[in-house]
Amino acid sequence: MARKSRSIIETVKPKYRVWRIAIYIRLSKEDARCFDESESVTNQRKIIEDHIAAFNDGDEYLIVDEYVDDWISGTTDDERDDFQRMLSDIKRGRINCVIVKDLARSFRNYSDQGYYLDDWFPRYNVRFISLFHQSLDSYKEPQNMRSIAVPIQGVLNENHCAETSDKVREVFDMKRRNGEHIGSFAAYGYIKDPNDKNALVIDEQAASVVRDIFSMFLDGMSKNAIVRHLNDHGIPCPSLYKRECLGLKYQNPQMNMVKRPLWCAMTVTSILKNRMYCGDMVQGRYRMKSYKVHVQELVPKDEWYIVENTHEAIIDRETFEKVQQLLLRDTRTGPQQNKLYLFSGFLKCADCGKSMTRSKVGDIVYYYCRTYKDQSKGVCTKHTIRHDRLEAAVLYAIQQQVYLAVDYSKTIEWINRAPLVKSQSKKLTDAIEQKERELAKIVRYKQAIYQDWKDGEISHSDYRHMKTDYEHQAETLEEVIERLQAEKQEVENGVDVENPFLVAFRQFQNIDKLTRDVLIELVDHIKVYEGGSISIVFRFADELRRVQEYIEMNSHNEAV
Repeated sequence: MARKSRSIIETVKPKYRVWRIAIYIRLSKEDARCFDESESVTNQRKIIEDHIAAFNDGDEYLIVDEYVDDWISGTTDDERDDFQRMLSDIKRGRINCVIVKDLARSFRNYSDQGYYLDDWFPRYNVRFISLFHQSLDSYKEPQNMRSIAVPIQGVLNENHCAETSDKVREVFDMKRRNGEHIGSFAAYGYIKDPNDKNALVIDEQAASVVRDIFSMFLDGMSKNAIVRHLNDHGIPCPSLYKRECLGLKYQNPQMNMVKRPLWCAMTVTSILKNRMYCGDMVQGRYRMKSYKVHVQELVPKDEWYIVENTHEAIIDRETFEKVQQLLLRDTRTGPQQNKLYLFSGFLKCADCGKSMTRSKVGDIVYYYCRTYKDQSKGVCTKHTIRHDRLEAAVLYAIQQQVYLAVDYSKTIEWINRAPLVKSQSKKLTDAIEQKERELAKIVRYKQAIYQDWKDGEISHSDYRHMKTDYEHQAETLEEVIERLQAEKQEVENGVDVENPFLVAFRQFQNIDKLTRDVLIELVDHIKVYEGGSISIVFRFADELRRVQEYIEMNSHNEAV
């Protein structure tokens, strides 16, 4: 019996397993930037395939699929489409073995590494093999999975990722400070310079649309009306234009690209507010929360990188500033209203500060306090004013300001031709030089008393008192010199006829009709009081004040 039993044992064939292999390959953005061929997709594939071919343990090894995440960061699973596809195939039982070149190809996050190696892969009975930098085989050498070297390697990989992220951000920030464009896609209306990927050139086809948008808005069209115009004329929106017309792999995460995207009010507003169109490079408006959390957050405006005059402008600065002023106003329109009314966004209740609302009774248009009309009659009063009377009053006030600007221009020309201005400058220069000589003398005295104290000629108490007195004299003289220099600067610079207030109002010398262009150019807002009286707050108030002060300062001169 014993001999028979021994014979049976000897004829039993050893069991073998069938391994359904997933080859996982990842090329990171950092690898691609460094052009490291050792980490290329081709090299990783060859290394893994050669290793599989060398297996001679009697098991069967079948390569089921290859999963490649090319140009993808390893710090988040969400962006790794093929990694997610591999996990799905494992869940379906298609895969029971994963082979990677090294741990960094699969995990750049220490906690994720621990989760997959210690929990996820064992739960689904998946054999995990890493070939280099802590070679691992969870089936043949399970004890190695518990080695302290494995989590240490995970920490090192994560630290490398953090350092790499910091270095990349540092390089990008330097480029931003220099006004170099570093985005993947140029702003609508521009394309990347074929000869310099960090420079922008105008894309005339899209730029003409940008100009039309600014023009239509200044002409009084509402943003919704502009949207309807663009869509009705079949003009592709920026995201569609970049994909279909420029052939770029552009993807707007906020848009459903299954359906044909259209223009919307948000897109128009974004274009109207974008300083890129007047030639300034604006970058750094968004940033990733961290190298681990690939979620964009809005950056405060004072932290943006703004470099002026880096590329050719599509919109001149004057037009751009007009639009920004207009955007600050309440210019809402009805759903079917394409044109903004004359005073849309300009009228405010003098008491509650709310915008005025428009109402038509027969053929007469009135304006009412919005609080009174829509919210509560007990909080504010009507503040009613007729449109025709308001228009006449505002036109008259503007005409008076125009007359003032013309008169002030003549007066300033007279002042600036007067020889006394040069005389005043010379007197101030002499006064400054005298005070500077006095200050230099005080400094020498202060140095001298220090030496007297060191030589024992005066006591320390006397030195401290004298030092304090000289410092007080020096401080007083410095304040006088600063004031005299400011006066001299004011006299020399003066005010000329190109003062913004004078230029803005002089251009309307023949005005006989009120338009939105005029209001946008000259008026900040209009307050309406109970009883129908108004007060107009004009733009360039500070410049007007400077003109008046300059004239007053020089009007006491006999030469004037």
